[in-house]
Order: sequence, then C-alpha cells, then structure tokens
Amino acid sequence: MAYIPLLLAAAVVAWFVAAYNKLVRLRNQVKNAWHQIEVQLKRRYDLIPNLVEVVKDYMSYEQETLTKVIEARGAALAAKGAAAQAKAENVLTESLKSLFAVVENYPELKANQNVASLQEELTATENKISFARQFYNDSVMTYNNATQSIPSNLVASFFNFAQEAYFETEPESRAVPKADLR
Repeated sequence: MAYIPLLLAAAVVAWFVAAYNKLVRLRNQVKNAWHQIEVQLKRRYDLIPNLVEVVKDYMSYEQETLTKVIEARGAALAAKGAAAQAKAENVLTESLKSLFAVVENYPELKANQNVASLQEELTATENKISFARQFYNDSVMTYNNATQSIPSNLVASFFNFAQEAYFETEPESRAVPKADLR
C-alpha cells in the first residue's frame, strides 16, 4: 500500500519527461524544417545573379526590372524570422515573375540556352522551396498543437516553449489571376 503514492509519483514524472522530450523533438523538427527552407533559398539566391548577368546585356533599357530583382534578393537575404522572410520572398517571387515576363518579349533572349537553363533551375528550385515551406508549416502546426493541447501545454508553459510562426504568403498572392482569352 505504501508503494501506490510512489508509483503515482513515478508515473507523473515519467509522463512529464515524455511530454518534455516530445516538445523538444517537435521544436527541433521545426528548426530543421526552417533550415531546409534556407538551403533551398540559398540555392535560389545563388542562381539569381547568374540570370541577371546573362540577361542584362540583352535588356539594356529594362534596367528597372533587373534592379528590382537585385534589390528584392538583397532584402530576402537580410530578412530574419519566418514572417519577415515570407514577406521578402513574396516580393522576390513577384520581381522574378516580372523578369520572366520581360524575357518573353525578347525572342533572342528567350532562345538563349543559358537563360533557358537558368529559368529551368529556378523553376525546379521554386518547387523545392514550395515543398520545404509545406513541410515547415506542417511541422509548425504539429509543434503548436502540442504546445497548446492539454496536458502537454502545462509542460510547454513551464519550460517556455513558445509558439512558432507559419511561413505565410501575402494576401495579394492568393488572388486568382484574371485570364483574358480575347
């Protein structure tokens, strides 16, 4: 009979340790997912100067578009945290779309093998970034659920496990594009 309080205390301690370890594992998964995004973003950042260098000779009077791409890349490189990074990445994505739209107006540039291969690399990288963002947001959801759910929220609040931010898109990028087929 004297062992019952001891067994209950051991069970509570075991649960507490298990809940703490689960929160640590989930927090580390979120950090790993963020680092996977950073790897893909670095790849993207490395490709952009090559693309700008190849197209700038052809686009002598489109310097504003190239400047916007370079500035957006710099802002994205300097961004810290999920919210700031998401905002900077959305601006960079929009500036790259503008650049690709301008490239379409230059047949000799569009036919250039270097430009085509860089565009293909950027497209593949964009897909990898998209998958990395999805994994990151899934990891954040799992972690945030654990920090908010009873009873693990008790351990989370005791050890200051803060919620993580999602990698969100700008509201403008969610708008459905209009297709004019006239």
